[in-house]
Amino acid sequence: MFTGIIEALGTIVAVEDQGSNRHFTVASPFAAELKIDQSVAHDGVCLTVVAVDAAAGTHVVTAIDETMRVTNLSQWQPGRHVNLERCLAANGRFDGHIVQGHVDATATCLSVTDQDGSWLFRFEHEAGPGRLTVEKGSICVNGTSLTCFESTDTGFTVAIIPYTYEHTSFQQLKAGETVNLEFDIVGKYVAKLLGR
Repeated sequence: MFTGIIEALGTIVAVEDQGSNRHFTVASPFAAELKIDQSVAHDGVCLTVVAVDAAAGTHVVTAIDETMRVTNLSQWQPGRHVNLERCLAANGRFDGHIVQGHVDATATCLSVTDQDGSWLFRFEHEAGPGRLTVEKGSICVNGTSLTCFESTDTGFTVAIIPYTYEHTSFQQLKAGETVNLEFDIVGKYVAKLLGR
């Protein structure tokens, strides 16, 4: 389980296809602390560490075809920054919200507005069961726990403060690009119970 509080920015340094799988080599400040078989969220996608090169400061994760299909991983190329979060430790603080690392949908960034001290990002996604947001509710965008507003059945807006902007991949996000979404798990269960 994750909380959507980004620990570090990683950089994709290599991409390799093997059959229908794709391997990503990622450089990060905590690569040397990782272990094989550990789960790490990469832009909100829970991926298993399959190799670690402590000396190089890199680790490798593998995405299967289904993961490639439902996320934005097919767009990842060397040089891209990705948000990284390790699993929540049992004695850790729960600073964000419940995040599973299971992407529900992708969304398109419609606009980025500089507010002279913060940034507004507007996103659009396809409507669907469990794909709902509420005013001042939680949403996970590229692994980042955020509060949404201007919520509709197919979109929402988030405000990004300077600290989040500087320490996440939001600094490189532009209008027209695709992001990974994980909707609030509590909301998804409620929606299912109510038949929506």
